[in-house]
Amino acid sequence: MIMDANQITEALPHRYPFALVDRVVELVPNEYIVCYKNVTRNEPFFQGHFPVKPIMPGVLIIEAMAQAAGLLGIRSNADREKNERVVYLLAGVDNARFKRQVVPGDRLDFRATLGSSKRGIHKFFCEASVDGTLVASVELLVAEREV
Repeated sequence: MIMDANQITEALPHRYPFALVDRVVELVPNEYIVCYKNVTRNEPFFQGHFPVKPIMPGVLIIEAMAQAAGLLGIRSNADREKNERVVYLLAGVDNARFKRQVVPGDRLDFRATLGSSKRGIHKFFCEASVDGTLVASVELLVAEREV
Protein backbone atom coordinates (compact mmCIF):
# COMPACT_ATOMS: atom_id res chain seq x y z
CA MET A 1 0.00 0.00 0.00
CA ILE A 2 1.36 3.43 -0.92
CA MET A 3 0.10 6.83 0.15
CA ASP A 4 0.63 10.17 -1.55
CA ALA A 5 0.64 13.58 0.13
CA ASN A 6 -3.14 14.00 -0.15
CA GLN A 7 -3.83 10.63 1.48
CA ILE A 8 -1.35 11.41 4.26
CA THR A 9 -3.12 14.75 4.87
CA GLU A 10 -6.45 12.90 5.13
CA ALA A 11 -5.00 10.41 7.64
CA LEU A 12 -2.90 12.66 9.91
CA PRO A 13 -4.04 15.81 11.73
CA HIS A 14 -0.65 17.54 11.17
CA ARG A 15 -0.46 20.51 8.84
CA TYR A 16 2.32 22.76 7.57
CA PRO A 17 4.86 23.35 9.02
CA PHE A 18 4.50 20.18 11.12
CA ALA A 19 3.50 17.74 8.38
CA LEU A 20 6.79 15.82 8.15
CA VAL A 21 5.98 12.80 5.97
CA ASP A 22 5.83 13.39 2.19
CA ARG A 23 5.11 9.89 0.88
CA VAL A 24 4.54 6.32 2.03
CA VAL A 25 6.26 3.81 -0.25
CA GLU A 26 5.49 0.59 1.60
CA LEU A 27 3.03 -0.36 4.33
CA VAL A 28 2.10 -3.75 5.75
CA PRO A 29 -0.66 -3.25 8.35
CA ASN A 30 0.25 -4.42 11.87
CA GLU A 31 3.88 -4.87 10.78
CA TYR A 32 5.81 -1.93 9.30
CA ILE A 33 5.78 1.25 7.22
CA VAL A 34 8.42 2.81 4.96
CA CYS A 35 8.10 6.49 4.06
CA TYR A 36 10.17 9.61 3.47
CA LYS A 37 10.52 13.36 3.77
CA ASN A 38 12.36 15.53 1.28
CA VAL A 39 14.39 18.00 3.32
CA THR A 40 14.60 21.34 1.52
CA ARG A 41 16.43 24.57 2.26
CA ASN A 42 13.13 26.48 2.63
CA GLU A 43 12.03 24.50 5.73
CA PRO A 44 11.03 27.10 8.35
CA PHE A 45 13.24 25.57 11.07
CA PHE A 46 16.40 26.21 9.04
CA GLN A 47 15.97 29.97 9.57
CA GLY A 48 17.08 29.51 13.17
CA HIS A 49 18.81 26.09 13.32
CA PHE A 50 21.47 27.10 12.23
CA PRO A 51 21.30 29.72 9.44
CA VAL A 52 25.00 29.50 8.50
CA LYS A 53 25.09 25.68 8.63
CA PRO A 54 21.48 24.41 8.47
CA ILE A 55 20.85 21.16 10.37
CA MET A 56 17.43 19.52 10.86
CA PRO A 57 16.64 19.47 14.60
CA GLY A 58 16.74 16.02 16.16
CA VAL A 59 13.38 16.53 17.84
CA LEU A 60 11.81 17.03 14.40
CA ILE A 61 13.41 13.82 13.16
CA ILE A 62 11.79 12.06 16.12
CA GLU A 63 8.48 13.81 15.38
CA ALA A 64 8.66 12.64 11.75
CA MET A 65 9.26 9.05 12.90
CA ALA A 66 6.29 9.41 15.27
CA GLN A 67 4.11 10.57 12.37
CA ALA A 68 5.23 7.52 10.38
CA ALA A 69 4.32 5.31 13.35
CA GLY A 70 0.96 7.07 13.60
CA LEU A 71 0.25 6.35 9.94
CA LEU A 72 1.05 2.69 10.52
CA GLY A 73 -1.30 2.65 13.51
CA ILE A 74 -4.10 4.33 11.56
CA ARG A 75 -3.74 2.02 8.56
CA SER A 76 -3.50 -1.03 10.82
CA ASN A 77 -6.88 -0.25 12.37
CA ALA A 78 -9.53 -1.75 10.10
CA ASP A 79 -12.31 0.23 11.83
CA ARG A 80 -12.33 3.37 9.65
CA GLU A 81 -15.12 4.92 11.73
CA LYS A 82 -13.01 4.55 14.89
CA ASN A 83 -10.02 6.14 13.12
CA GLU A 84 -12.06 9.29 12.55
CA ARG A 85 -12.52 9.65 16.33
CA VAL A 86 -8.97 8.74 17.39
CA VAL A 87 -5.66 10.60 17.51
CA TYR A 88 -2.33 8.93 18.14
CA LEU A 89 -0.35 10.84 20.76
CA LEU A 90 3.33 10.47 21.51
CA ALA A 91 3.52 8.92 24.98
CA GLY A 92 7.18 7.95 25.31
CA VAL A 93 10.58 8.28 23.68
CA ASP A 94 13.23 5.73 24.62
CA ASN A 95 16.75 5.01 23.44
CA ALA A 96 16.93 7.90 20.97
CA ARG A 97 20.25 7.97 19.13
CA PHE A 98 21.54 10.35 16.47
CA LYS A 99 24.36 9.21 14.20
CA ARG A 100 24.60 11.88 11.48
CA GLN A 101 23.29 15.35 10.68
CA VAL A 102 20.39 15.86 8.27
CA VAL A 103 20.84 18.84 5.95
CA PRO A 104 19.01 20.49 3.05
CA GLY A 105 18.95 18.27 -0.02
CA ASP A 106 18.71 15.02 1.97
CA ARG A 107 15.87 12.58 1.51
CA LEU A 108 15.09 11.34 4.99
CA ASP A 109 13.79 7.76 4.83
CA PHE A 110 11.82 6.30 7.74
CA ARG A 111 10.97 2.77 8.77
CA ALA A 112 8.65 2.13 11.71
CA THR A 113 7.96 -1.40 12.90
CA LEU A 114 5.15 -2.26 15.30
CA GLY A 115 6.57 -3.96 18.36
CA SER A 116 3.57 -4.52 20.62
CA SER A 117 0.06 -3.25 21.31
CA LYS A 118 -1.83 -3.36 24.56
CA ARG A 119 -4.99 -1.44 25.53
CA GLY A 120 -4.44 1.40 23.08
CA ILE A 121 -0.69 1.78 23.76
CA HIS A 122 1.56 0.82 20.87
CA LYS A 123 5.34 0.40 20.85
CA PHE A 124 7.23 1.14 17.64
CA PHE A 125 10.85 0.68 16.67
CA CYS A 126 11.85 3.46 14.26
CA GLU A 127 14.86 4.27 12.14
CA ALA A 128 15.69 7.22 9.92
CA SER A 129 18.32 7.05 7.20
CA VAL A 130 19.78 9.12 4.37
CA ASP A 131 21.20 7.34 1.33
CA GLY A 132 21.06 4.03 3.22
CA THR A 133 23.08 5.39 6.17
CA LEU A 134 21.39 5.33 9.58
CA VAL A 135 20.98 8.86 10.98
CA ALA A 136 18.67 8.22 13.95
CA SER A 137 16.83 5.48 15.81
CA VAL A 138 14.26 5.48 18.59
CA GLU A 139 11.69 3.40 20.42
CA LEU A 140 8.36 5.20 20.63
CA LEU A 141 5.25 4.66 22.72
CA VAL A 142 2.11 5.98 21.06
CA ALA A 143 -1.28 6.20 22.79
CA GLU A 144 -4.66 6.06 21.06
CA ARG A 145 -7.03 8.70 22.42
CA GLU A 146 -10.55 9.60 21.31
CA VAL A 147 -11.14 13.20 20.29
